[in-house]
Amino acid sequence: MIHQLPVSLLLVLLVAAAAAFGFFRSSYHKASALPFPPGPKDTIGTTSAFDPWVQYQKWGEEYGDLVYVHDRNILILNHSHVAIDLLERRARIYSDRPVTPVMDLFGISSILSLMRYSPEWRYNRKLFQQNFRQAAIPRFFPAQYSKVHEFLYNLITSPENFMRHTFGVSQQLIYSTLYGLDIGPEHPLSHKSVEAVELIGETLLPGTFPLLEQFPWLVYMPSWFPGCGFHKKAERFHSIMQEVDNIPFEMAVNNFVSYLDPLHSTGCYAVLPIGIQKKGLGTSLIAELAIASQENPAEIEAIKAMGTISFLAAADTTMSSISSFLLCMCLNPEVQRKGQEELDRIVGRDRLPTFKDRRSLPYVEAIYQEVMRLHPPLPLSLLHSSIEDDVYRGYFIPKGCQIIPNIWAMNRDPDVYYEPDKFMPERLLESEKGPFRNISEIYAFGFGRRVCAGRHMAENTVWLTIASVLATITLAKAKDEKGNEIDIPGEYTNSFLRHPKPYQCSIIPRSPLAKDLILTATSMKE
Repeated sequence: MIHQLPVSLLLVLLVAAAAAFGFFRSSYHKASALPFPPGPKDTIGTTSAFDPWVQYQKWGEEYGDLVYVHDRNILILNHSHVAIDLLERRARIYSDRPVTPVMDLFGISSILSLMRYSPEWRYNRKLFQQNFRQAAIPRFFPAQYSKVHEFLYNLITSPENFMRHTFGVSQQLIYSTLYGLDIGPEHPLSHKSVEAVELIGETLLPGTFPLLEQFPWLVYMPSWFPGCGFHKKAERFHSIMQEVDNIPFEMAVNNFVSYLDPLHSTGCYAVLPIGIQKKGLGTSLIAELAIASQENPAEIEAIKAMGTISFLAAADTTMSSISSFLLCMCLNPEVQRKGQEELDRIVGRDRLPTFKDRRSLPYVEAIYQEVMRLHPPLPLSLLHSSIEDDVYRGYFIPKGCQIIPNIWAMNRDPDVYYEPDKFMPERLLESEKGPFRNISEIYAFGFGRRVCAGRHMAENTVWLTIASVLATITLAKAKDEKGNEIDIPGEYTNSFLRHPKPYQCSIIPRSPLAKDLILTATSMKE
């Protein structure tokens, strides 16, 4: 094993590897006489301490539509028309995902959204699309209503914990709809899935491991070697994924088998781990698919993968969008008032909004669209990779180039959006297309063949939460003991997954009738 090699031999190997890597870099572009796109020459360590999407946008202002980072073989796309040209119109070339040494070390390249473009990916993607296509999502409506109404109840009964409730609603919905499980935000599985998402984000954000990006051979060094602390994080990630991948799956299947035949509750699957109780709704999508496919191991693994990526995505992306909406309402009371007035006029005050109301609520739709524009949960989306050399606008784009769609910059393009940094739903109402747009125009869901497969369900969850909160709750800045408003900085994290930092706010029911609606909706669930 490499950790048993003498230190002197390790140093010789390091020198040889560095020399070979340097030779590779110097001769990399001999295959083409065309120039690379313009961009900074040396960026190691320059983007990890602040919002990289902001820096990338500044590079775009300096270098143009295409920004090529030479020392990382990265191409940054700051404008939507360029992203559409490459990632959609040339999807055959740009639908791959990059696999870096740290991704291999963590094992995240086996997660559906991060898989290489391959027959295995197409197999798993097909299963996901069959169950999350637009025509299939009405199956999830009852659970979405239930969990969103529960979210309203939590907001008015313990408003001080609103950020925890926001985190909980997205995860609880996935565990309920896919696994038939009632798992709250305090459950160990919930905490571990969040930790897993954070670790995944670290591996995907350029600049997090600058030494490893510059010297990929460090992945083969032992954890005690200087700069190789990432090995311990990888071990932690593998441990977490073993649990979040298998435990809810086994719980769901055992619940379903018990539901069908209480005398044979474990069926052909493993007994639940000690301390995990069979508590759920009986039937579930994951269990039904698993039972139907129990003679096909490959299908079982694809089903497990579908569940895992669903709640990993919901752990932060849906939560981020809902959190951004709450923050925007605190900071923009006039927008909140207009949304409430539209709901009162169209839906009335004697019931909660439903999906059938959506097309009748243009201003509420504009609020949703503006939240997704201004605050995309993944500002840099997920990286694409070119599977062959390409030429675009006279520039050479090499095979294996990592493509970063800077969603944050695209959604703040001053040539497309006036006063792009402001939260202004009216811009959607004033546009030719209006607020009701095709979901493909929401760049937060990605591009081309790698667009988010669960986007229809995610969109419904966020929209229903927005409409339901507006109908029943008023959000505002909190006040101190002297009655003065407490300022909300409106700050966001600068990690791969972007969401608001903690702040204080006021959350109260709009009226006694609104409170009764929430209490009635949640009591009916009991």
